[in-house]
Formats: sequence, C-alpha cells, structure tokens
Amino acid sequence: MQERYVDTPDALHALCAEIAGSPRLMLDTEFMREKTYRAQLCLIQVCDGQVAACIDPLALDDLSPLYALLFNPNIVKVLHAARQDLEIFLDLTGKLPAPIFDTQIAAALAGHADQIGYGNLVRELLGVDLDKSHTRTDWSRRPLDRQQMRYALDDVRYLVTVFDRLNAELARRGRLDWLQPDFDALTDPALYRNDPADAWQRVKGAGKLKPKQLAVLAELAAWRERKAQDSNRPRRWILADDPLLALARIQPDNENKLASIRGLEAGHAKKSGKELLEHIRTALARPKETWPRLPEFKRTTPQQEALSDLLMAVVRLRAEEQAISVQSLASRKELDALARGERGLPVLKGWRQNLVGNDLLDLLEERAELHLENAHLRIRKRTG
Repeated sequence: MQERYVDTPDALHALCAEIAGSPRLMLDTEFMREKTYRAQLCLIQVCDGQVAACIDPLALDDLSPLYALLFNPNIVKVLHAARQDLEIFLDLTGKLPAPIFDTQIAAALAGHADQIGYGNLVRELLGVDLDKSHTRTDWSRRPLDRQQMRYALDDVRYLVTVFDRLNAELARRGRLDWLQPDFDALTDPALYRNDPADAWQRVKGAGKLKPKQLAVLAELAAWRERKAQDSNRPRRWILADDPLLALARIQPDNENKLASIRGLEAGHAKKSGKELLEHIRTALARPKETWPRLPEFKRTTPQQEALSDLLMAVVRLRAEEQAISVQSLASRKELDALARGERGLPVLKGWRQNLVGNDLLDLLEERAELHLENAHLRIRKRTG
C-alpha cells in the first residue's frame, strides 16, 4: 500500500483525484482539545485500500478537495467510534460527512464487545497488535516523525480489512440493514448541538442542589457555555465546576461575598464578578415554574425487580443464540426501566428491537411466556 504525507495544495488535489473513484473511504483524525472548546484538527488520515495518506490541515488553508469526497453521497466514509471525528467536520464546515459506516457499532452487532476499542478490534479480527507508544502525542507539533505517521496511518490502513470482514459477516447474517438507523443518527446535526440552556445537566454534582439553587446553576452554566463557545476556550478555563456549584449554593449578592467563594480565583472574580452577580440576580428573579427540575427518581419495587430478572434471562438467551454480547443488547438499568413501564428505550429500537426487544414486549404484554424444555430456557408464543 502506498503511503503519502500531504501538505501542499497540489499534493492534496492529486490525492483526492486519485481516490475519488473508490466506493468507500477509510477516515480518521488526530486532534487536540485541551486548550480549546472545539477540537483543534491536527491530522486527517484517509485510505481507499490502495493509498494511505496523512493530510496536514495545519499546512493547508483549503481542504475543499477533501470535503468534496467527504460529502459525496456515493462514497461511504468508514470510521471507528465516529462521533468525535464527525463533530470536527461539522464545526469546520457546518455539514456532516455522509453516508458513514461506524465499525464500532457494526462490531457489536457482529458479536464483539459493546463500544470495543479500535486496537482490540484489530487484534480480534486480524491478530495484529497495534503500536500504542504515540497515544499521547502532541499532534499539533511539527515536524511529525516517521513513527508518528506510521502510527497515524495504522488507524486507516487496517480499517480497510476490518470493514470488509465486518461487512461480510453482517451480510452473511442478514443484519447490514439493521445498522442504518444507528448510522443515520450519527449524521443528525442535532446530536452535536450543545445548547447553553442544557449545560447545567452536564455539571457533576447538580443532582445534590435544591430547586432554587438549580435555577442559579442553570443560569451560570449557560453563561459559561456561551463564553466558552464564543472564545473557543475550555469550560473549566471560564469557570470550573466546583466554584460554579458553590455559587449556585451560596448565591452571593455582592463582590465581597463573591470573593469568599472557595475555588473562585481572584482573577476570575475581578474579571467576571459583575456578570456573575447579575446572572445570579436574574436567576433568583425567575418564577418558580420556570426553574429546571431534575429527572424524577423512580424506585424499582421488589416485584419489578423480579420482572427485570426475568427480562435479563431473555436477553441472555437471545445473546447466546445470536452470538452477541449481553451488554450490546441491553443494560440492567434499561431493563429496570422497562419493568417499571417505560418505553422509548434503545432495546426497543432498531436492530436491538429485532433481536430481543419484540420478545421482551411480548413477554410483558403476555403474548409469550418462558418455559423449560429439556433443561433449556425457551420463549413460547401464547395461543388463543
């Protein structure tokens, strides 16, 4: 397989023209986000099975020849654990590459562990142990040495065979079409939208606050999210979670009280103190009916817990029959929710519904029953 390092406009045009006729394109990225809100794209790896290339976005002002391929509906973009990579291209272009094939999702349906890592999947399918020595490489530094480029290219070089084998296995099992709803979900821009109004839900420790404190937290978290987005800086650089929670609890109403908040650096208090106090006042002035509410905790009764055990038995049965991991089908938490009467769960959607979700519903709605047959558990449809 040819290897290329592409860092000039002419080389990029030549590469894209060469691989434009391929029906599938392996794709991966290397990025940094320790010092930014949005990921800083540092390297793009592509492979069509004949050519594997590292494209240097730090050296290229115009990536439009590559974008033409990524947005070409006739080329399937193959990635592993695609979400972060796709988000980068959405931030850069306002669009998402499509159609896509995520080998992590496909691997679960083919019997591998749920959310399996790329290295483990390559080992299981190909018997190859990938080099891990450059896991913490600073990909923004130049020049990249030969070992770094080889490491980066491994992420697409072996992906060709991984994709081919998963594709063939799922086609043999008649499951390829089952993946499409999962892939379509990854190309929905709404998945990547970080609404400042919802930012409080991602603050660890929010569940311990009282309703009025939650109102203050929601207001301050939205302010922090907007600041981080506008300045392209990490949230913690604007204000860390601990002082954010402390502000929500204590609700200072003047600069002296603000300065006493533990974890709030003097520089932050001086620079953003007036804004913080204003947002606290705004939150406290909101009517109670507008305050955010935590999801209601739903306790599982002993009867429901026993029913959840029964549902898990069905999941284990189907997992064994279909040579797929139990966790790939449903978690215990999900089955507890199902036993409590909740619906709209992942196990009742897409390919999971085909494999086990319909059986669970049949059991819950008394259209089927479990029975022992020669010491083996079986699901039997009820008649009449």
